[in-house]
This record gives sequence, structure tokens and C-alpha cells, in this order.
Amino acid sequence: MINLNIPDLTLKELKKAIESQLRHTYLEKFIQKPVIDEDKLFILSSIIQNTTFSDHKKKNYIITTMLVQIALDTHDLVTENAAKGESDLNRKTRQLTVLAGDYYSGLYYYLLSKLNDIPMIHTLASAIKEINELKMTIYYNEYDSVQDFMDSFKKLESLLIRRVAEHLQGTSVLEVTGNWLLLRKLMREKHSFINKGNSPIFELLTKGPAFNIRNDQIINTIEQTIQEHTSLTKDTVSHLPLHFNSIKLYVNTILNDNFDKNIIVVEEG
Repeated sequence: MINLNIPDLTLKELKKAIESQLRHTYLEKFIQKPVIDEDKLFILSSIIQNTTFSDHKKKNYIITTMLVQIALDTHDLVTENAAKGESDLNRKTRQLTVLAGDYYSGLYYYLLSKLNDIPMIHTLASAIKEINELKMTIYYNEYDSVQDFMDSFKKLESLLIRRVAEHLQGTSVLEVTGNWLLLRKLMREKHSFINKGNSPIFELLTKGPAFNIRNDQIINTIEQTIQEHTSLTKDTVSHLPLHFNSIKLYVNTILNDNFDKNIIVVEEG
């Protein structure tokens, strides 16, 4: 994790607080530990820290929004159908992953109820509905071009943070959020595909119905999109207002210090 602080609360403190909410001894025996997306956490934190709410409220907003994101990500880990001859352990793991997503969802409702914040609950619930509808479009609809598919996926990656940002302050950070989160997602997916042979995005693009790309062209297609969104990110982050300097520093640090290294490691892997 990059050692950059945001005002009042550090990423380390926030991550520790989120992990304490996620801890469940029984679930940890059977399913993988939930992943906290540090890019989303940093941008969300920077947005909420620039509000006039109390520190207690800021912290709860950040934690509850990230719990929603983790619940949505956990549900994505579930396979749609049981494989033929599935073992009892695999079936139990799959079922518990569904329940874990529901459990994490319940946690944010509990925390928000303590804040007595009905508008925020409505914002998050509406965002969840919108995200699930967009997922159905991405997974099952055809697209006229790779660009159209990437535009939808960009919206999906940033939608929760965008809705929270709009609700809290109508922030100008929205455009860079989409470009940056898609860029980071594609880098991780490319690395997974090259090193492990699997990637949900690559699967959608090569086997459809999203858009059929030949297997020998998929790496170059994704790499082109990565380069395009690197340029877009650099441009949009350069125009952020002063109170979002923390985001500018965070993004530029990763781009300058790690981006080229990651490309070399991935391509050699």
C-alpha cells in the first residue's frame, strides 16, 4: 500500500477499521479473505474528507460505502451453476460466498442506521440497484465495439463512488475516478490473464456475448485501452482542483514509480 495520508484519517487506519468489520471466524475457514480495493478506498476517502461532516460521520460513510463495494465484489466471486460432480466442500464454499456478500451488505445497513441517515441509505440502495442492472447488461448484452464495452465497464467500476460523491458534494473528481479505476482494473486483469490464464474481462471479450475478439488479439486490445486510459488519467488528474491534491499525488505516484515496472513484470511473466 502506498504510504500517502489523507487529512484526519490515514488509509492504514481506515483499512484496519474495515477489516475489523469484515472479520468472521467461521466464514474465514471456507472463503477467501475479502479484498479491499485501495484505489477506491483512497478516492472515496479523499472525497469524504473534503466535506464538513464530523470525523465520526466521515469514517462511517467511508466504511459503509466500502462494505457495499466489498459485498458486490464478493457476490461476483460466486459461480452461477454447480459443476457436475461438485464436491461437498466446493458447494459449501459457493453457498457461503453468497451468504458472506449478504452479511457484508447487512453490516452497512447496521452502521448507517446508527447514523440515522435515510438519504445516504437511499443513495447506496439506489446505487446497488443501478450497479446490478449494469452488470446484467455487461454480462449478457452484445456491444457494437470494444470502446462501447469499456465505457460500460468504466461506469461500473466507478458508479458507487460517483453516486456517493454526487450525494455528498457534487464533486468534480468524477471523470478522473472512472478513468483511473478502469485503468487499474485492466492492469490487474492483464496480469491475471498472463500469469494465471484467467480473467473475467478477457473471458467476456473473447467468448462473448459482449464482443468477440480473437485470443491472439486480446492482449494487444487490452494494452491499447490501457495506454489510452493512462493518457486520459494524466490529463484529467492534472485538472483537479487544489483540494484534491491528495488524489493527484496518489495517482501520479503510482503512474511514475510503478506503472512502467508493472508493465515490464507483466510482459516478462
